[in-house]
Amino acid sequence: MGPRNPVSLRASSTASLHTLDPGIASPPTPTTHSDTPSPTTATARKKRSTGSVRDKGERTSERGEKGERSEKGEKENEGKDGKKSGKSPKGAVAVKEDRTRPRTTPTLPHSTIDPAPATLMYWSKAPVYGTLPPHLRAHTVTLIDNIAWLFGGCDEKLCWKDIWWFNTETMQWMHPEAQGDIPPPCRAHTATLVDRRLVVFGGGEGPVYRNDVYVLDTLTRRWQQPVFPVDAPQPPPRRAHTAVLYKGKVWVFGGGNGSQALNDLWTLDVNVPVERMKWEEQRTRGKAPVARGYHTANLVGNVMIIMGGSDGKECFSDIWCLNLDTLIWSMVRLDVVHRRLSHTATQVGSYLFIWGGHDGTSYTSEILLFNLGASCGFHLHPNKHPHVIIVSLNFETRPIAGKKPIPRGYHAAVLADSRLFIFGGFNGTEVFDDVQMLDLAGAAYLPQVTSFKIDVE
Repeated sequence: MGPRNPVSLRASSTASLHTLDPGIASPPTPTTHSDTPSPTTATARKKRSTGSVRDKGERTSERGEKGERSEKGEKENEGKDGKKSGKSPKGAVAVKEDRTRPRTTPTLPHSTIDPAPATLMYWSKAPVYGTLPPHLRAHTVTLIDNIAWLFGGCDEKLCWKDIWWFNTETMQWMHPEAQGDIPPPCRAHTATLVDRRLVVFGGGEGPVYRNDVYVLDTLTRRWQQPVFPVDAPQPPPRRAHTAVLYKGKVWVFGGGNGSQALNDLWTLDVNVPVERMKWEEQRTRGKAPVARGYHTANLVGNVMIIMGGSDGKECFSDIWCLNLDTLIWSMVRLDVVHRRLSHTATQVGSYLFIWGGHDGTSYTSEILLFNLGASCGFHLHPNKHPHVIIVSLNFETRPIAGKKPIPRGYHAAVLADSRLFIFGGFNGTEVFDDVQMLDLAGAAYLPQVTSFKIDVE
């Protein structure tokens, strides 16, 4: 991809259905502003003079003189006088041209879009430039400092194994080179940040599903692949799974292997050198979520929150919590439910910002705010509803200004500098290469909210 200047990227599509990976998750069925010419400059005083300057097309009429001076004669006299002496004719008053351009009201950008109140969150398209990545879906984006690291994904034809950098402050794309054990092209994998290393697991391309692990040192941009003993336990190949980091381990849940959806739980010990990493399957307690892929997982304290997903037949709306210390599952009972798969869920303080995805019928651009702060009121009824968390009104809606992105799924999202960035995605017809931004505006304080806890067994 060659360098490109900032441009307005087109992204139009229809929200048609898309068949997902076999056995994983198929849905059930600047305006320009013209400046007003400035008011007329200083008017020549009405004195008898043959050197007064008038606008083109104006005729000079003066009292006390007989006849009219033609426009042609006036220009000839002006040119003659000016050429000889550079002074106004005798008796005339020199007129200095006023080049100021008074404007009584400011000209604001985007006049065709209603201004957003300062307290409202606001959607806009990022003015990106640099060496742009291709159109991508099912990729990963991981934020390190102010740089978003994009890896893998696929466009309309093939999958990629490249790394791309996006500077969330300057909006510049870059395409760095990597070395070492470079992984094969893949999509629907996971990339987990461990210190300043990216641990990539699973994914695949076409009919191929993998259970490989690749570790990228982001300081040296060198890939390394750990080799596990043949008899050592390893998770089955999969994609469309999720992963979180807790206590020096990457916790992998669910996904699909091409034949069926999964709901197993594995941990990879990453608190050791790469060559000593090892897998371990975890046995949980309580009723577990049904097998699924293309769900989301967020770590809040010691609790992993699973939302939505699909088993290839049904699109789910349930939310589950797994205490990673006790390994007990708890299902959240909701007053209002929203079915979602291939969406993103980004923690913003005490909220999960759930955006996009498929609702079982069509792709959506709706944003849902799931209030984690309400978790302080969670309580258990072990007799009536074992391992069911009773909550109410935990989904919230807020007005948002600006132009919403086109509905899509299979995108990636990160939070940086009080902005939620959305990268790429797919709407069943078109794969996108744009970057969309949601400015938190009056809600910019949310990322600083950290004093809350999800109280589960």
